[in-house]
Amino acid sequence: MSDEKTIEAARAQLAGYRASIDNIDAALVHMLAERFRCTKAVGVLKATHGLPPADPKRETEQIERLRRLAREAQLDPDFAEKFLNFVIREVIRHHEQIAAETAQA
Repeated sequence: MSDEKTIEAARAQLAGYRASIDNIDAALVHMLAERFRCTKAVGVLKATHGLPPADPKRETEQIERLRRLAREAQLDPDFAEKFLNFVIREVIRHHEQIAAETAQA
């Protein structure tokens, strides 16, 4: 059984980890917001010039690239791919919405 001093040290260490996790989560949200600002500009450009919302070749290249980066970072490449696929689906949805709004204008 742990003594009170050991438990307090564990709680302090846990609080430190949680603070780091909270900071990382905040950074992820800000990075995703910036990414979506950029992809919105891409969507407007595509819609303006009649380009398709999706680019399967680019998506495949990006998935391969992200899987490689994940392996290098010792992150599960399957998880990285699932995450990127989710982001790509959202981007395409936004691009389709932008294209529809542009067509109506």
